[in-house]
Amino acid sequence: MALPTSGPISINDIDTEFSRGKNLNAYRGTTYYTSGGGPFTFSSTSIDMDDFYGTTPVAPTYTIEYLVVSGGAGGGGPYYSGAGGAGGYQTGSTTVTPGGAGIGVTVGGAGAAGSTTGVRGGAGGVSSFNGLSPTGGGGGGSYNNATNRIGLPGGSGGGSSGYYTVSGGAGTAGQGNNGGAGGTYNGGGGGGAAAAGGNGTGTVAGNGGSGSQWLDGNYYAGGGGGGAGTGNSLEGSGGIGGGGKGASSTANARPGSPGGANTGGGGGGSCNSNAVGYSAQAGGSGIVVVRYAGSQKGSGGTVVSSGGYTYHYFYGNGTFSP
Repeated sequence: MALPTSGPISINDIDTEFSRGKNLNAYRGTTYYTSGGGPFTFSSTSIDMDDFYGTTPVAPTYTIEYLVVSGGAGGGGPYYSGAGGAGGYQTGSTTVTPGGAGIGVTVGGAGAAGSTTGVRGGAGGVSSFNGLSPTGGGGGGSYNNATNRIGLPGGSGGGSSGYYTVSGGAGTAGQGNNGGAGGTYNGGGGGGAAAAGGNGTGTVAGNGGSGSQWLDGNYYAGGGGGGAGTGNSLEGSGGIGGGGKGASSTANARPGSPGGANTGGGGGGSCNSNAVGYSAQAGGSGIVVVRYAGSQKGSGGTVVSSGGYTYHYFYGNGTFSP
């Protein structure tokens, strides 16, 4: 434990901390650390008692907690398409030393929407931090192709297309959940970090699976909502945590929406129209968040202080420097 930062300090206190004796001359040129980092070195010529305030011979450490969410996938190409699955969601913690080596951050990009009939949504890009690299979201299935009607596996799986009743894509254990099955006409919802995507039926598309709430109070990695396949059907809603809603047309005529930026949410599925705004939607980009107790110690990303913690939000590639 470091010496006090103010008040009385004795040669006995210094000797207890550094174990170099009770002659101040013995401390000239000695390496030390403070809560602000180090290593630092005492003067080689003269030392005063107050030079020892807040010092210790041992490098201080602190614990960081972190969230890594990969990019969400896009919804499948028209028509009746399944929604994109959310990007994989993982958390961890480790101990770092002020002034120590930086930790690289990669933030996965959004998966593209399926552009034409029979083309599934694109997978989300992979985010990574300190050994965690969750899988990107699985793309939504597309109508009129025996293989591509099935949602892709991913961190969370994509929903399968409507018109054919087939199971959705598989999620990855510990990262997300399965996508929903397609219904008689309507697409399945994309899987989310906390729940599977809903199944489409003859009258409504599947809702996106819910995302998970992290330590900052925000939800991440919600699945996209499936696309409505007939004029009177209802689109699927996006899962909390950035999932985009599906599209519907004719009687209901509501466009879909993409996954939320830097949430890892899946994109909404297309309805039975390929008009602008009613086609499939892209997923949301991923995010990496680092937090620790107390005031700011590290650097990198966008820094926010809240509730006694410091948060570093990475919306793109970078480095967390402790």
